Amino acid sequence: MEVISDKIKFKTKGGADIIDITTMVDKAVLENAINSGIVTLFVPGATGAVTTIEYEPGLVMDLKEFVEKIIPEKAPYNHNLSHSDSNGHAHIRASLFGPSLVIPFTNKKMLLGIWQHLIFVDFDNRPREREVILQLMGD
Repeated sequence: MEVISDKIKFKTKGGADIIDITTMVDKAVLENAINSGIVTLFVPGATGAVTTIEYEPGLVMDLKEFVEKIIPEKAPYNHNLSHSDSNGHAHIRASLFGPSLVIPFTNKKMLLGIWQHLIFVDFDNRPREREVILQLMGD
C-alpha cells in the first residue's frame, strides 16, 4: 500500500462561504500514482469543515440558512467573552460538520453519487486563505 500526502489551497469570504472543491480533489486523485484506494480530506483549523452536498444554488442557500437558524451568529457565546474575534458560532458550526471526509476511488475516479459534490464551508467571520490536506492511500 502506498500513501501520498497533498494539499489544495483556496481563498474564502467567510460567513458560511461554501466552496465546491470536487474538481480540485479530482485532479489530485487523477495526478497521483495510486490507482485505487481512499482519499482522506482534512481541514487544519477550527472554523472550517468539509462535507458533501448536491451543489446547486438553492440547496447552497438552504444550507446557509439552516446553519444560521440552528447556530445563529449573533447569539451570546462564552468564546466571544474571552476572545476578541467574535467567532464562537464558527467554532461550534465547524465542530458539528467536522474536519474530515473519506472518499473511495477506483481507476483514479472518486466513487461519488451522481449529484454529490465535495464542499469546504468557511464558518469564520472574515475572509481567509484556506487549505485542505489530502492523504491518498491504496495501490
